[in-house]
Amino acid sequence: MPKGKIIKALSGFYYVLDEKKLIQCRGRGVFRKNKITPLVGDYVEYQAENDREGYIMEILPRENELIRPPISNVDQAILLFSAKEPDFSTALLDRFLVLVEGSGIIPVICVTKMDLLQNNEIDIIESYVNDYRNIGYEVFLTSSKMHEGVNIILEKLKGKTSVFAGQSGVGKSSLLNAINPDLSLKTDDISTHLGRGRHTTRHVELIEIANGEGLVADTPGFSSLDFDDLDAEQLGNCFPEMESRKSDCKFRGCLHLNEPKCAVKMAVQKKEIPDYRYQHYLQFLQEIKDRKPRY
Repeated sequence: MPKGKIIKALSGFYYVLDEKKLIQCRGRGVFRKNKITPLVGDYVEYQAENDREGYIMEILPRENELIRPPISNVDQAILLFSAKEPDFSTALLDRFLVLVEGSGIIPVICVTKMDLLQNNEIDIIESYVNDYRNIGYEVFLTSSKMHEGVNIILEKLKGKTSVFAGQSGVGKSSLLNAINPDLSLKTDDISTHLGRGRHTTRHVELIEIANGEGLVADTPGFSSLDFDDLDAEQLGNCFPEMESRKSDCKFRGCLHLNEPKCAVKMAVQKKEIPDYRYQHYLQFLQEIKDRKPRY
């Protein structure tokens, strides 16, 4: 039975890429019966009725998946955050990083719109960049308008399935257009009244990029930034600088709150962990604790 990868889902149809052939498929009725939803990114076995149409017969095991946006088998998440308009937010970036880390996907941080900054503002952004690089994250500075850093991002996309994510208005579509002008993805200007961009992407679709060497998902972004699938005990594992120190805490299962001889709190006091990262951890932990129980 032929195999392929779902690169688009729209109006009940799944578009399966099998090498250079694109087959429009419907899912088997048993998927609906068993409440299984094929996702963009799924590797599937399909049965072709002709050269263009068929049915998805089986979904192969997933490496990982995101629910909002719905996509699977992602190698890396390119997290785009603008240096300005909207302003760079470590709180929002840390929220995205936790969601991506919790899904077992490698995050790559991309700061866009660097051309909008004044000299003193560049110093502030570079200070944050150094913090995240010291943690171990890859961070790239870009400007779609000046075409700075675009080729570096292009190299990161080769041989991988990547998802672009970030708050609205940070220039996801603009960066993709700068990487590959043939895409002509729709972009909207920032609404100065609202202080945020208008959503321009309506569905998840994997786009071939880098001369077909990579696949990129331009998505509507994370429609939910809640930690619904994360337990309090798991949160620290989504902060690499905390996860690497947890074995040095006195108590197993230390939540790095009020426990004595906590290696994480000692690292914060010594400024080995940025205080804002720890404060965000405490905020997220409280959100998880306040979450209504699921039945």
